[in-house]
Amino acid sequence: MWFTFIPFILVHLVCFAALWTGARPIDWIVCGSLYFVRVFGVMAGYHRYFSHRTFKTSRWFQCVLAVLAESTAQKGVLWWAAHHRVHHKYTDAPPDLHSPLQYGFWHSHVLWLAERGSEETNRARVRDLEKFPELVWLDRHWLVPPVLLAGAVWLALGWSGLLVGFFLSTVLVWHATFVVNSLAHVFGTRRFATGDTSRNNWFIALITLGEGWHNNHHHYMGAARQGFYWWEVDITYYILKGLERCGIVHDLRAVPPAVLAEGRARDAARRASRKAARASRRASQPSQHVDDAATHGASA
Repeated sequence: MWFTFIPFILVHLVCFAALWTGARPIDWIVCGSLYFVRVFGVMAGYHRYFSHRTFKTSRWFQCVLAVLAESTAQKGVLWWAAHHRVHHKYTDAPPDLHSPLQYGFWHSHVLWLAERGSEETNRARVRDLEKFPELVWLDRHWLVPPVLLAGAVWLALGWSGLLVGFFLSTVLVWHATFVVNSLAHVFGTRRFATGDTSRNNWFIALITLGEGWHNNHHHYMGAARQGFYWWEVDITYYILKGLERCGIVHDLRAVPPAVLAEGRARDAARRASRKAARASRRASQPSQHVDDAATHGASA
């Protein structure tokens, strides 16, 4: 299935054409803006809404989320949700195609997309989404949103805008999505004993607008927020709260108090363990000095 991977590689390579066209400040502004807006589309749309149904919204805004998410060229909404639901059901087991534990880092990050069968959609896992004809149409014609967006950027900004504003931002959004599958299962801390390799990573949370609190999410995937506590920055959740105030989304599912209490207890136990370890090291230092002094005295 490597031939299906060729367009993915070409999109990366075409970004280098900007070395010949140059890039203006407006191109970089559009690149940053499209990155931010479309990462939100993926994380709030593909992930928290379509995959996990952690909040509710109207049918028209559901369609907006689908179009915004599909503008990243990460295939259709049904395909994305079906694959993600499989990931959670079989996390770090053989059916989980992007498990670094099973298949290694690079396979989990991106090479799984070249696997035979990865292009298929398990419709049995997305029956709740199939009942919307517009979502089925968008899933079948998933290239329409990114092509229209690319055309609009090109008409407005020319070739440099297309290369930097659209193509480069698209590649960055891809890898921001992929690091949650790969790095967030390799680097970071584990607050909850989830039975998989998921980790919390503050840097990944920043570049993905909140998805880096991955261990939190794997412990309780039914919440609209993934930064469970105030100090865990979750920009996607903040935007959803703003949309809730505007009446665009509603019924954001909260983290249960019992889960929050468990997390605080685990954090406290971890801090106590670290404190005890430091105290133990300090307690051993004076005896070491005494032993050294005794050794020097005997030598004299």
